[in-house]
Amino acid sequence: MVTETKVVAPVSNSGGRGCCKSGPGYATPLAAMSGPSEKLIYVTAVYSVSKTKSAMIILGTGREKPDYLATVDVDPTSETYSSVIHRLPMPFVGDELHHSGWNSCSSCHGDASADRRYLVLPSLISGRIYAIDTKENPRAPSLYKYVDPKEIAEKTGLAYPHTAHCLASGEILVSCLGDEEGNAKGNGFLLLDSDFNIKNRWEKPGHSPLFGYDFWYQPRHKTMISTSWGAPKAFSKGFDLQHVADGLYGSHLHVYSWPGGEMKQLIDLGETGLLPLEIRFLHDPSKDTGYVGSALSSNMIRFFKNSDDTWSYEIVISVKPLKVENWILPEMPGLITDFLISLDDRFLYFVNWLHGDIRQYNIEDPKNPVLTGQIWVGGLLQKGSPVKAVGEDGNSFQFDVPQIKGKSLRGGPQMIQLSLDGKRLYATNSLFSAWDRQFYPELMDKGSHIIQIDVDTEKGGLSINPNFFVDFGDEPEGPALAHEMRYPGGDCTSDIWI
Repeated sequence: MVTETKVVAPVSNSGGRGCCKSGPGYATPLAAMSGPSEKLIYVTAVYSVSKTKSAMIILGTGREKPDYLATVDVDPTSETYSSVIHRLPMPFVGDELHHSGWNSCSSCHGDASADRRYLVLPSLISGRIYAIDTKENPRAPSLYKYVDPKEIAEKTGLAYPHTAHCLASGEILVSCLGDEEGNAKGNGFLLLDSDFNIKNRWEKPGHSPLFGYDFWYQPRHKTMISTSWGAPKAFSKGFDLQHVADGLYGSHLHVYSWPGGEMKQLIDLGETGLLPLEIRFLHDPSKDTGYVGSALSSNMIRFFKNSDDTWSYEIVISVKPLKVENWILPEMPGLITDFLISLDDRFLYFVNWLHGDIRQYNIEDPKNPVLTGQIWVGGLLQKGSPVKAVGEDGNSFQFDVPQIKGKSLRGGPQMIQLSLDGKRLYATNSLFSAWDRQFYPELMDKGSHIIQIDVDTEKGGLSINPNFFVDFGDEPEGPALAHEMRYPGGDCTSDIWI
């Protein structure tokens, strides 16, 4: 059952046939770079997650409050710059809002009847999928409707929705990471129509991935590739290295025919690709290459198409684990949990959630990324932490992490978002409440924050904007965990070109 809370005209669907007038987004990625500067950012914020059907308990922050969508003012000319100006609480407690997407984006640019109106908010734990109306009042979005998880499970067997992408057809595709009991074998892709009614599973019967997480499609190459996190019954309890050995986490890429939904190839990344999370093709729709970040192995992996239409991969960046003292393991991986690519396909940015740095690489030669910027903005190895890294000479060291507006930076850099022109990079610091509690317990009491990094797009380089700091530790209902960010007009991690 799709539950409505407000009567709003549904999004039209012309079937993606195109029109002489333009629809949402931009005609090309380069055209998007000339779009207006961001004024607002929508950010998912988490409080508490309750007991699921399979009796897994996630404490979240420990506050029995509904998660919410925060609207943040990022206009430096505004009196409310660098602050939360609106909060839209969800109608239930225990959702774990996580990633977000749009009902329509640049893939629908040729369809004048399409409208980027609804922000799609999958709830990773409860399984609800919210549609948020951002058009009536962009500064104060409202709840349009939600898709009930029971109906999703009854019709498709899917649960734990994660990534949502809009399609040129006006439909919405959502990756789901398991079944109601938290088993990975029940994962797959949920297809919604333009008004958020359940259609079916997208993939053909028998072609479900081994594990679910992120996905990206490149229509000109008739391909979609998805990645692997793990079984919900494992990751929802926190990270246990034994679960990796037990086969409860993934190391594969799943190559599908697009839009057919037939798995054409299963790529095993092995030990070099444990927990491949975020995936991005280059934005240029003619390109047949992209990258995936392997979190646990901490490798950036380039995938590419061969002359026989099969796909291969190579490791192009490796973040070496650091020997450490006073931690749960003798070595600490960087843990690449998010990355993105600038719209001109010149720069790649990624975070090391545990080490605490954000990196910038020039990828004009996709096979040979060149490090052009690096900055420490948190992590377990910052000065003052009990955890210390040990160098080859046996001496311990830690990293300098600056304060912003007199506030110390907490946690590690996690989700990132880049301005259309590529000159401003925003970062939150919450990964997933159970993992936050495990690795950065101070976030439960002090909350998340958003910072902004100024980017040198000529020579490369990163520097902190000392005037921007949004502190989710000061929220009216108590400290909250901030995760993914979206601009009202689309961005480099939501929009796909056809």
